[in-house]
Amino acid sequence: MKITSINPVNGQPIKTYTTLTEQQIAEKIEQTHTAWLSWKKTSHQQRRTLMNRLAAIVRERKDELAVLMANEMGKPVKQGLAEAEKCALTCEYYAANGEGFLADQLIETEASKSYASFQPIGIVLAVMPWNFPLFQVFRFLAPALIAGNCGVLKHASNVPGCALVIEEMIIQAGFPAHVFQTLLIGSSQVEKIIENPHIKAVTLTGSTNAGMSVASKAGAMLKKVVLELGGSDAYVVLADADLENAAEVCVTSRLTNSGQSCIAAKRFVVEESVIEEFTSLFLQKMKDQVMGNPLDINTDVGPQSRADLRDELHAQVVKSIEKGAVCILGGEIPEGDNAYYPPTILTNVLPGMTGYEEELFGPVASIISAKDENDAIRIANDSIFGLGSAVFTQDIAKGERIAATALEAGSAFVNQRVQSDPRLPFGGIKTSGYGRELGGFGILEFVNIKTVYIQ
Repeated sequence: MKITSINPVNGQPIKTYTTLTEQQIAEKIEQTHTAWLSWKKTSHQQRRTLMNRLAAIVRERKDELAVLMANEMGKPVKQGLAEAEKCALTCEYYAANGEGFLADQLIETEASKSYASFQPIGIVLAVMPWNFPLFQVFRFLAPALIAGNCGVLKHASNVPGCALVIEEMIIQAGFPAHVFQTLLIGSSQVEKIIENPHIKAVTLTGSTNAGMSVASKAGAMLKKVVLELGGSDAYVVLADADLENAAEVCVTSRLTNSGQSCIAAKRFVVEESVIEEFTSLFLQKMKDQVMGNPLDINTDVGPQSRADLRDELHAQVVKSIEKGAVCILGGEIPEGDNAYYPPTILTNVLPGMTGYEEELFGPVASIISAKDENDAIRIANDSIFGLGSAVFTQDIAKGERIAATALEAGSAFVNQRVQSDPRLPFGGIKTSGYGRELGGFGILEFVNIKTVYIQ
């Protein structure tokens, strides 16, 4: 079987790779298991030194990495540079804090000594998507390796170059051979890998359907899973919001990674008394965004990662319009052999429309009218997804109350766009998945929380 990376700017093939056979996969997993038997015994100081070295290498190679992402999946280079920096910061964060997160926690009982100890469990299989082809992997590998685990990666088939360069940088940093390995394989081979007894856990970022499939298989094998799945994040804009700032933040969030982000804002729920003004500001700021070649530092919006995904997005837009939504910007496929889709705004979006019910994974915004604050919260929560959310208001106490207790999501931000941070737990509820990545909570997902009791 072959995997070919395609440049979404022009539809031209970049490189073709041969996928691994089942025997080759088994051999690589055996190599990683052997490496783990030694790696789990290394000191925190050794792991910290290597992780900091990896961070330095990512920074040294950030220009190259940004171009690679632009060519394989269309990410604008200025966003690719930021992604590389975020990978480096994640490595440094876990290098600095991993030992503290994993320190024994004394618990008073009748014993002379009792405590919780955090031990590595083995090999974690990562099934990762194309939209953040470096950071999605680093936010798993940094805590996993610092905790003494090892990893094998099944990356998205359209970013094989990104998958291989991650392994290359880990080797360059001086990590022991086979502690982390990339498996160039197709999706159909994942279930067989989960069955391998050396695989102790699985982490997946991807679609809800992919998560259900992997979770079902892992559950049958009694293996731990962390899932970060789709999202249709709602941003609630209240009547007392700073509308200029809200529109600016909302546009930035909607067009992050050319709209291809699980935590990008997708539904904008606006109180009816200010919806006309907000829509006008939002429209102008969307028009100001530059769509173009992702290798141009001035480009804000690049192509979609693949032409077939762009076509699926357009079909969702058309279905919403057919049911009564109004397209006030974009909504047309550009000419040429490429995967571009313009910034698009749908208004008059109502329940039953794809723009209301489904995740629009691209630069398409759905503006939804709400009668008042309570109605806006109801609409925001009226979704099968629960990844991120935000509320805009100049009453900070009210905003905090809504974010903390009213919005049904794994993250809730006030007057700011939802974004992941190595210091904060990240994940979703409902069909957006379960488990957490990042922060102190993330590193504890894949360790054995062991009780030690001494009479």
